[in-house]
Amino acid sequence: MTTTYAALLRGINVGGSRKVPMADLRTLMEDLGHGGVRSYLQSGQAVFTADHGDEETLAGELAGAIEKRFGFAVDVIVRDHAYLKAIAEACPFPAAELEGRQLHVTYFSAPVDADRFAEIDRAAYLPEEFRLGDRVLYLYAPNGLGRSKLAEHLSKPRLNKDVIATSRNWNTVVKLVEMTGA
Repeated sequence: MTTTYAALLRGINVGGSRKVPMADLRTLMEDLGHGGVRSYLQSGQAVFTADHGDEETLAGELAGAIEKRFGFAVDVIVRDHAYLKAIAEACPFPAAELEGRQLHVTYFSAPVDADRFAEIDRAAYLPEEFRLGDRVLYLYAPNGLGRSKLAEHLSKPRLNKDVIATSRNWNTVVKLVEMTGA
């Protein structure tokens, strides 16, 4: 059975030397045997089909191929359409009323629990807020991610220890649901 997935690459094409041209990424994924490969934007997401493997295996294969081809390690999270759709539908914030730059989803490679974030004084960051979901963190940042003090705090290494974490704005979240559902 063929399944449609999105690959979320962490920290590429956002400055520095970790450049992965999307055309090269698509070719690399096709060389791995994936079908229907399409990329979205330059910031590290691609949609593909596969008839073998689970999300973790697919992510590991892609990460290994990227390191071999480009000479640097890239963290990769792979999620299927059903999961991406469920995450969008479970958003605890009024997504339809917000601008895409105000709402973000951080995808985690494994489940995280509330204890990880217990030390955060949530009231100190209002009106910014976050909520946890199934291997995700939803972040409402009314002034955008670049000005968010809460986002800065949430990105601290100790809060993301032992998991891969990669964030996408709401527009990208919705687009990936659309692309994996097509």
